[in-house]
Amino acid sequence: MPHATQIADPFRVARLANSAIDDMRRRVQNHTTGGRGTKGDHLYRTRRLMLRAAERISDRGRTKLRGLLAAGDPRGEARDAWHAKETLRGIYRIGDRDLALEALNELSRDPRDETFSPELNKLGRTPHTWRTQITNWHRSRITNGPTETDNNLAKLIKRVSFRTANFDHYRTRVLLYAGKPNWTLLDNLTPR
Repeated sequence: MPHATQIADPFRVARLANSAIDDMRRRVQNHTTGGRGTKGDHLYRTRRLMLRAAERISDRGRTKLRGLLAAGDPRGEARDAWHAKETLRGIYRIGDRDLALEALNELSRDPRDETFSPELNKLGRTPHTWRTQITNWHRSRITNGPTETDNNLAKLIKRVSFRTANFDHYRTRVLLYAGKPNWTLLDNLTPR
């Protein structure tokens, strides 16, 4: 496919940003508490809130996040990483491709400073390396999310069923789990 264009959809970039945040949170947690997080540790309690999208956090959740970050993150590394993640996610809300490219260039310049954490530096390299693919998304707004969902569902069924030997049974299970199966595709099984 010589004319195919590579696109970095929001799901992939957000997943990479969440991975960087999780790595940074674990490192800061180990540094401040001397070990893994437990139920009472401040940063451990923020782990799910930090991975959630900003627009999905309630006012109560924002207050909780601010308080826990202030208590468990003495140098503000977790706060900076969370803001960088949300800024990177915000680039996908920009309607114009040229404005998105300008924002990506600025974002890739900021966190690559030596004063920031190694995880934030790594996250800062992402917009620089993938700026063409990210801005290509602004042109087409295509994502392979539904395809990924279908593939993950088929793999899950394969794992759960301990590798079904009969392909017709496997296909029937996938269609049933997916919901609203097209029964005309199945020659051997048609419900009444």
